[in-house]
Amino acid sequence: MCGIVGLACLPGRIVNPARAVRKSLEKLEYRGYDSVGIAVIFNGKIIIKKGRGKIHEVHSKFNFDGTPGNTVIGHTRWATHGAPSDANAHPHSDCLGTIAIVHNGIIKNFDELKKALIKKGHVFHSDTDTEVVSHLVEDFIRKGLKPYEAFKEAIKKVKGSYAIALITAYEPDKIFFAKKDSPLIIGLGDGFNFLASDIPAFLEYTRRIIVLRDNEIGYITPTNVVIENIVTEEKVNVQSRVRIVNWTPEMAAKAGYPHFMLKEIHEQPRALNETLLGLGPEINRAAELILKADRVFIAAAGTSYHAGLVFEYYLAKLPGIMSHAFISSEYSKYSKIADSNDLLVAISQSGETIDTLMALRLFKENGAKVISISNVIDSAIPRESDLTVYTRAGPEIGVAATKTFTTQVLVELVLALKIAELEGTLLPSEYNEKLSTLTKIPKVVEEVILKNEALALQLANTLSYKNNIYYLGRGLGVPIAKEGALKLKEIAYIHAEAYPAGESKHGPIALVEKDFPVLFVVLDDENKESIVGNIMEMKARNAYTIGLLTYGNDEIAEKLDFTFTLPRQEYFISPITYTPILQLIAYYTAVKRGYDPDKPRNLAKTVTVE
Repeated sequence: MCGIVGLACLPGRIVNPARAVRKSLEKLEYRGYDSVGIAVIFNGKIIIKKGRGKIHEVHSKFNFDGTPGNTVIGHTRWATHGAPSDANAHPHSDCLGTIAIVHNGIIKNFDELKKALIKKGHVFHSDTDTEVVSHLVEDFIRKGLKPYEAFKEAIKKVKGSYAIALITAYEPDKIFFAKKDSPLIIGLGDGFNFLASDIPAFLEYTRRIIVLRDNEIGYITPTNVVIENIVTEEKVNVQSRVRIVNWTPEMAAKAGYPHFMLKEIHEQPRALNETLLGLGPEINRAAELILKADRVFIAAAGTSYHAGLVFEYYLAKLPGIMSHAFISSEYSKYSKIADSNDLLVAISQSGETIDTLMALRLFKENGAKVISISNVIDSAIPRESDLTVYTRAGPEIGVAATKTFTTQVLVELVLALKIAELEGTLLPSEYNEKLSTLTKIPKVVEEVILKNEALALQLANTLSYKNNIYYLGRGLGVPIAKEGALKLKEIAYIHAEAYPAGESKHGPIALVEKDFPVLFVVLDDENKESIVGNIMEMKARNAYTIGLLTYGNDEIAEKLDFTFTLPRQEYFISPITYTPILQLIAYYTAVKRGYDPDKPRNLAKTVTVE
């Protein structure tokens, strides 16, 4: 989730525009980043300063503030294509050094575009997907198009998600922009205009904003804004879109949400979409490695362990592969078991989780292959793995994992489907059909969140007075239940335990008494009838029963005291669609109890000591 800032201003209107952009980038540091850079137009030339590291480190090296010029773009990069490095830091340029571009998102077809441009003689200097856009624009300018027309033609060739800001020495007072799926906002000033990924970047200078919409393209100058829809070619009435924000800087950093956790729950549709767009040939290679292995082990910790349990289930039910998921800190148990015919799947959001890293090293020492699933490019676990499949969730500020869990599960589902296709369990047509279904999931998740958020708040009013709760599920519902219970424990400090529903009568049910809350994860699978029996067992003991189930299960809903309903879908998708409701329940319960869900006590975002 990169940070973009652009500033076009009249001479003297903002003292030291490069400094203003640097300070604006600092206000976006919460988005997470591994490198930073700026590009400035001065005397008809573009000056680029960039490098890997924190803003203050790179600024100390290159002196951003000492760069003259009134048209500036800046960027903090969260690596998606190409490891964090000086070369891969933004901005990127063309062959002639007359264009500079910054970009947030994923250009899905960058590889084919890059190959075509190389054949035409273009020389690339990075491993990023972003650089292709600068060369595309250069290519169209070579053909005689004016810069804005060249920019529009370049964007028409790009597939994927993007927020782009581009400058060119040919028109030094303009910053061109394009937006699809990734956020981009205009800040309107007197003799200056801003572009930014988030409002906090320019809140010191203006509260007048225009939120750009998908497929919009245009440019800003110090005194003018042009916006049009690249698909319909309709011009936008700029004044009709202006609104005033009254957020504090802290509120703005959270996009108006009271906490980062709630913001990140609502970011899941976009994170899922970008993760799907970012998957490439590594899925095929990972599937082939798994099929070659005699045994498959899955190591992870915390929320990632629950994602590992989901993957274990997927492998068993889709391609029919037995695997074993274990908590990473128990890795020593396998020191005399792992061998060169085995494969370990290491799952870690940060890529730095020490227990998972130690498990990886043990398996590697024994000759096993390692595939990792991570959200941070070039972190320790990906570096030491044979192959990595990346999620594209972007930085997660809240300690409790939300969007990183659902994107991990999405990667696992695509991988399991690919294995099933390679093995012949799924026909290619069936595989493509299921992939097509997955492209609709971001919208389903958005609907689930919007329709159930008020219910989660309502339930929180009841749960906030409780000291204990059970989460019960069967089959794939078990890891979903475990993740829901973990969230409530982490941030609301309520004792929550998850069990397979069939296990509840082997001990746990002894604690159930009047109004003891029991939450059921009810999936549309072969276990549905059995879990209804478990609901009735709890009702018979006067438990307060809560259920997550899909539309059309009215008979089950009538047996429950409180229900959440979701759109019907294949039950394999349930960990992605059900979990956001459990996250919302935990979030609102924590807030109701007076706790800060972003900073749960005794916990850290990344555990780096054993």
